[in-house]
Amino acid sequence: MMTAFSMSSIAALPSLRNGSGIWNGTCLDRARALADKLAGTEDRDFVAAVEQECRLRQHLFAEGVRRYREFERPYREPAYRIAWQAGTTVLRDYGTASPDGPAVLIVPSLVNRADVLDLGCGRSFTEALRNRGFRPLLVDWDAPGPAELSFDLTDYITERLEPILTEAVALNSGRPVAVAGYCMGGNLALALAVRRPAETAGLALLATPWDFHAGDRLQIDLLETSLPALEFTIDALGELPVDVLQSMFTGLDPWLTPTKFIRFARLDRTSPAAHLFVALEDWLNDGVPLAGGAARECLKGWYVGNTTARGEWTIAGEPVQPNSLDMPSIAFIPGQDHIVPPASARALADAIPGCDARVVSAGHIGMVTGSRASELLIEPLSNWLRATMETACLSGD
Repeated sequence: MMTAFSMSSIAALPSLRNGSGIWNGTCLDRARALADKLAGTEDRDFVAAVEQECRLRQHLFAEGVRRYREFERPYREPAYRIAWQAGTTVLRDYGTASPDGPAVLIVPSLVNRADVLDLGCGRSFTEALRNRGFRPLLVDWDAPGPAELSFDLTDYITERLEPILTEAVALNSGRPVAVAGYCMGGNLALALAVRRPAETAGLALLATPWDFHAGDRLQIDLLETSLPALEFTIDALGELPVDVLQSMFTGLDPWLTPTKFIRFARLDRTSPAAHLFVALEDWLNDGVPLAGGAARECLKGWYVGNTTARGEWTIAGEPVQPNSLDMPSIAFIPGQDHIVPPASARALADAIPGCDARVVSAGHIGMVTGSRASELLIEPLSNWLRATMETACLSGD
């Protein structure tokens, strides 16, 4: 990848010189500014400078990868107990730091492990909620087992999330619980809240997509073109493999991987930033496949068909209608999200009556793990959760 970028930088020089390059609209002004700066310089000088910079970046990239592989990872004792289990899905109970702390059911995405919400390095979302007096209950999907391989999204809701919600209410002394969903987990949490409103005190959506055609249409067109091959893979394996999912995410920002390892190579390896990088990278590299039925529903239904925004997504034959929700709700929308375009997440907040929509200055992952996560997400979410649970208790009385 690094070599390809280097070669393309040099190959693009003639087009930059004569103005014949077909530039991405967002890069056009920068390309013109660069052409102006290069006016009067010799091509060989530019090529030499690019080659020198490319060699430096390739060296730093290789050094970053080497340091990552050799990094000493400290052992971390699990901070939870298993409260419920079916197949490969478990419910992690993190307990509470205060008596009768209200339970919060947290639903992560199916395509990444739940550990991003309990990352350690002082960046654990669940630990932060626990320290603020809540009882985090985190769904851990794990990889699909023999039972889950046949699951579609209806199965994940009816066979996993609904029994989990029943258990969460029991752990919460019979009181309704607030439900928080992250990324794709927000869509599942929404469906759960629509189907089981009496047991749901409120719904929090974190970087949750809804209008899948709100972002770059080119990505959707590429996915639609690739769909026959993806469906062939699903038919053959019964799942969408991790490597395919990883390549799709990488395609959203191909330069991200080299950039982050170059940055890591320059870090003090004993620094908190280095430990956080390794923890996040370990999580990203430890992905899970997506069960075949769920994969088809997401790729063909959500992304290509936009069934969510069109009101055509159903669970057990019933449409998931956000406008039917009659409960407190809040949506945190990362303004620098390259995985879930802000307009996509905003569409869901707009569809829920009275939803408190908040755009935060963070990326998709940084919102829950970044240095400002406490300020941008955890503190305002905690305040909302307290108010929501107090209202639920008063209503119950």
